[in-house]
Amino acid sequence: MRCVCVGSVHVALPPARAAALFTPEGERLWAHGWAPEYPTDGPVFLTDDGATVWVELGDLRYARVTPGVQAGTVAVRLAPDGDGTRAEVTYDLTALSGDTDLAAFAAGFDDMMAAWERDIAAAL
Repeated sequence: MRCVCVGSVHVALPPARAAALFTPEGERLWAHGWAPEYPTDGPVFLTDDGATVWVELGDLRYARVTPGVQAGTVAVRLAPDGDGTRAEVTYDLTALSGDTDLAAFAAGFDDMMAAWERDIAAAL
């Protein structure tokens, strides 16, 4: 199964400053429990106690793999939105096993985007 989810969040910063919030280190400021680990210098980092491998692809795009569970990409596109920024977030995920419930992820995606917007606003 594959799912593509697209949503957006408003950030009360101009795009040049908002971009930092969508980097591995920038997410530490607002994403509860987000704790990337870096096994080496370079574009690879780990989350979920090493269970998920991420690769920075540049321009706020990431590949991510949780072996045996799911693989895909996450991309963030920023656009001016009044005095702030509209961040469009796209998750493109493919299940790697029949046990992976991407339908549940898709069903909760809008709530996840709303939580991101609240958490970012609270952090700012």
